[in-house]
Amino acid sequence: MSVQPTPPPGPDRLQSGQRAPQTRSGGWLRLFQGIRPVTRAGAARDALAGFQLAAMNIPQALGYTKIAGMPVVTGFYTVLLPLLAFAVFGSSRYLVVSADSATAAILAGKLEGMAPAASARYVALASTVALLTAGFLLLARILKLGFLADFLSQTVLTGFLTGVGFQVGIAVLGGMVGLEVHSNRTVGQLFEVFRSLPQVHLLTVVISAVVVTGVFAFNRFAPKVPGTLIAVAGAIAVSAAWDFAGHGITIVGPVVGGLPHLGLPDVHWKDIVPLLGVSGSCFVMILAQSAATARFYAGHHHQRLDESADLVGLSAANAAAALSGTFVVDGSPTQTAMVESSGGQSQLAQVATAIAVAFVLLFLTKPLQYLPRCVLGAIVFFIAVRLIDVRGLREIRRESPGEYALALFTAAVVVLVGVEQGIVLAMVLSLLRVVRHSYRPHTGVFVVSKGDAWQLVPAVPGAATEPGLVMYRFGAALFYANASQFAEEIRGLVGPAPSPTRWLVVDAEAITNVDYTAARMVRQLQQELVHCGVVLALARVSLSLKADLDRHFLTGVIGPERIFDRLHDALAAFAERKDPLPHPLPGR
Repeated sequence: MSVQPTPPPGPDRLQSGQRAPQTRSGGWLRLFQGIRPVTRAGAARDALAGFQLAAMNIPQALGYTKIAGMPVVTGFYTVLLPLLAFAVFGSSRYLVVSADSATAAILAGKLEGMAPAASARYVALASTVALLTAGFLLLARILKLGFLADFLSQTVLTGFLTGVGFQVGIAVLGGMVGLEVHSNRTVGQLFEVFRSLPQVHLLTVVISAVVVTGVFAFNRFAPKVPGTLIAVAGAIAVSAAWDFAGHGITIVGPVVGGLPHLGLPDVHWKDIVPLLGVSGSCFVMILAQSAATARFYAGHHHQRLDESADLVGLSAANAAAALSGTFVVDGSPTQTAMVESSGGQSQLAQVATAIAVAFVLLFLTKPLQYLPRCVLGAIVFFIAVRLIDVRGLREIRRESPGEYALALFTAAVVVLVGVEQGIVLAMVLSLLRVVRHSYRPHTGVFVVSKGDAWQLVPAVPGAATEPGLVMYRFGAALFYANASQFAEEIRGLVGPAPSPTRWLVVDAEAITNVDYTAARMVRQLQQELVHCGVVLALARVSLSLKADLDRHFLTGVIGPERIFDRLHDALAAFAERKDPLPHPLPGR
């Protein structure tokens, strides 16, 4: 189904944890979903937004080449064919797919030890990473692995990007003050800069300070003005007029113009294996960041999203990057926000951006040779600072100190160990948090409060719903890792108490399934309870849980007459042995 605007009523933005509306593609390939339908007014509006995006995006793309260790001209290539490829194959009407600081940092972290930065071999290796990443994304579409994006939590993603911000910002400090830094590690780079402070080049420092201050001022007080473009254009003009190169300020030098030459990267088969790891890390980053960004803007504008088509679009964009001799591209949240703030409402805006970039490549690359390298460093520093999400970290600390510690730990690993290791750790920590919630779920015993209402209290020995009855709630699916907690808590509840426990009713609303190990644990627990004269019953049993109980032969062990659809039915069965309960039932 094509992405179509829906009427304006309804919430403007997705609430926390809410996913954007989605639809499944009617076929394997549906082209131009992010563009159709096209109207004359819409095309004019999107074209204007695209030209504004080009003005803001070109300087940043040049900055990303410094992060990635690539030649300056390859920054233009990231906002040329990749944009067109996603516009053809993607679904999101807003997502801007181009160079991104996180994937550029992941790339540089691996390739810097394999070839000299910006060399022909380095470019070939970077293009190979883009091609391998395209293959991973296409495989994810074939195997329907888009759900993997859900397993990279916002908490550790915030920590990861914050770590990338520190890592990238420190990496460019040397260039911003006119020093050569040789260390590949963040701590080593920082140490070299401080150790060599007496040798800094004062004019380079002044230029860097002016650019950083100016860009931050534009961003703060006039965010719609392309401050980075003004900084780049001004630096080029002043450099050409005052001969910065003659005053010891390093400049970019001649930049080859023209459109990129298409072709496969020139590498050997033996180069492929070492690049699989970094390609996998880029794949994970692209999957998580692009999906989160596309979902947010689809929900914000009440549009449907075909995530399978977006995977194909991202794969095509990275394949286009590889064939045009540039590096990995990603769905960029900052650049997507730029095009939205400029009024763009479809991928036609990105097509217009690509056209503007092609014009620059054909006619305006010659002045770039006068651009001081410290200006690129200053722009990268600006990007890096924006990655450090202080507000997001504060919110995490206020709401969840444990998750805040995980975010900081992830950031520390990125800075102290490496970006590639950081993204792997981010995935592992996200998955561990999911497992932890299931491994130690919320449990409790229903009791009657002073206001004759039911409440849940900790499942500690002696807790009872009323004399002879314990109504126990277990808050997760029952599987091998948490089965022992389930059994130990029940053993404690039927142990010492003011009156002997005769019935133990498990509120199984949250127990969606039982695995083989847990089923054996329940069988053993049932035998122990029978030996103690305690009846085990299950209430609020779903159809999926019933199927598991039958499959593991637990229905016969517990007794079908002790498996109930509702709590009311279980409690009524217990009440037949005594006076009815005078209190309203919890739940249903």
